[in-house]
Amino acid sequence: LKAGGVAGVCVDLILFPLDTVKTRLQSPQGFRKAGGFRGIYAGVPSTAIGSFPNAAAFFITYENVKSMLHHGSASYLTPATHMVAASLAEVVACLIRVPSEVVKQRAQVSPSLSTLRILSHTLYHEGIQGLYRGYKSTVLREIPFSLLQFPLWESLKDLWSWKQGHVVDSWQSAVCGAFAGGLAAAVTTPLDVAKTRIMLAKAGSSNASGNVLSALGGIWRTQGLSGLFAGVVPRMAAISLGGFIFLGTYEKTRQLLL
Repeated sequence: LKAGGVAGVCVDLILFPLDTVKTRLQSPQGFRKAGGFRGIYAGVPSTAIGSFPNAAAFFITYENVKSMLHHGSASYLTPATHMVAASLAEVVACLIRVPSEVVKQRAQVSPSLSTLRILSHTLYHEGIQGLYRGYKSTVLREIPFSLLQFPLWESLKDLWSWKQGHVVDSWQSAVCGAFAGGLAAAVTTPLDVAKTRIMLAKAGSSNASGNVLSALGGIWRTQGLSGLFAGVVPRMAAISLGGFIFLGTYEKTRQLLL
């Protein structure tokens, strides 16, 4: 819990400006109208509050499911074990992440409004379900992401450990995490764009229904391939750096605590 929480807070706060740029590139009104480079830390209170419990929930679930599935399973099933553990961890973590993400993204594209005002406006007009708009699209983004990132991260660590004859250091784990995260980020960018559009959609609009395929279809019809991969460079940069900081900090904190 502590290791995951510390890792989550570190990565989210350090890389927040890159996340804001990515969100504004993906927003339906366009980068400039969404704020451009102004108010680059808009929405940071929402991230600061949600980051620790979100990351802690992920790693508690991931480590426990992984340890349960490892008992009696053959070595060739290890990647599948990591995939299942990461997928279940994302489903649990998204219960905390999505409300925080909804408020954060709406603040990022409306830098003149405070986080508290956006939260109260969402609750007043949409209720609690408004804070969970985009839950399905977030889970549908995170599961493929985790199916790629975590088995690749674990495999790279095992390969590096085997090559050097001892368990990888925290910085080596961080390098593996950066590579795994960057690759997974590039592949899942269209799902991230769809999630952003759903979370930012006005209540009552077609995207507000949360239909991921409909959102992807609309983006494809209006903007083509470039629309589906909007923000791919800052997303890859943020998640590569994030993978380095997040997984490296997690390993280091866990080693210190254990």
